[in-house]
Amino acid sequence: MRVLSGIQPSGRLHLGNYFGAMRPQIEMQTEHECFYFIANYHALTSLTDAEMVVEYTRQVAMGYLALGLDPAKAVFFRQTDVPEVTELSWILSCVTPLGLLQRAHSYKDKVAQGLSPNHGLFAYPVLMAADILIYKPQLVPVGQDQKQHVEITQDLQGKFNQTYGEIFVRPEALIRDEVAVVPGIDGRKMSKSYDNAIELFAPEKVVRKRIMSIVTDSTPVEEPKDVNNNAMALLRLIASKEETAEWEERHRRGGMGYGEVKKRLFELFMEKLGPARKRYQELEAHPEEVERILAEGGRRAREVAAQTMREVRKAVGLVTVRDM
Repeated sequence: MRVLSGIQPSGRLHLGNYFGAMRPQIEMQTEHECFYFIANYHALTSLTDAEMVVEYTRQVAMGYLALGLDPAKAVFFRQTDVPEVTELSWILSCVTPLGLLQRAHSYKDKVAQGLSPNHGLFAYPVLMAADILIYKPQLVPVGQDQKQHVEITQDLQGKFNQTYGEIFVRPEALIRDEVAVVPGIDGRKMSKSYDNAIELFAPEKVVRKRIMSIVTDSTPVEEPKDVNNNAMALLRLIASKEETAEWEERHRRGGMGYGEVKKRLFELFMEKLGPARKRYQELEAHPEEVERILAEGGRRAREVAAQTMREVRKAVGLVTVRDM
């Protein structure tokens, strides 16, 4: 099956990105025909610093490659290397009911968080639908909070096909129920906007400081501890089931402090991510290699997108020199 997924370069990569999206995406590259893109058009809805858009895009690319994404197995590219998606976004907007966008949860949530209610933020689901439909994937891995965007895409796929003919494939959301919400150091969902993230590729001292800053309660050392504290929630994601069970038993017995769990969490972080962090540094030293990979991925993705757009233009009656 063809799989399509994207990640927005709106900040530095952290453990929430890794466990919530990156690791399962990388695992899927051996099972499916995967198209993975860096959504730098989408980043403009919340990021206005041009240099940071470029830098975060580069960091996302290096992060995926360092963690094991194989450009020989998956098509890995920048969204902006396929400008056809913006053309399709406009065409889709002409069959998009206004009420469909007004009901979008993401728009309401981001405005409530203080983001300016601009048109890009409002029309985000239409561009996302174009991102998906142009490659005709069967599956779109998303978190529960993005499920509605896939449902909107399904609505637009149906409306377009009903109006112009069977051009687009209906994509289905692939939601992995076993992927838990990754808590930040304050217990809330790990997020760049909450400033509670543990970055994947930050300097070792910074990572240690963040992990040791995880918020826990003030239960005395000798007393039993709550096994569902923030440090244990993160340790469960990294440690083996056997080690996790041992730590849970130590919590119930008492006689240990939360600091011990945090120290072990740091050790596991460095053990599990050490090779990727080394690879990331190597990629930083060779930006031309990262650019070469993205450019080749963009070329491959654009071939698919261009074919889809030839079909779309013919269906809606748009004539261009490109199609003659």
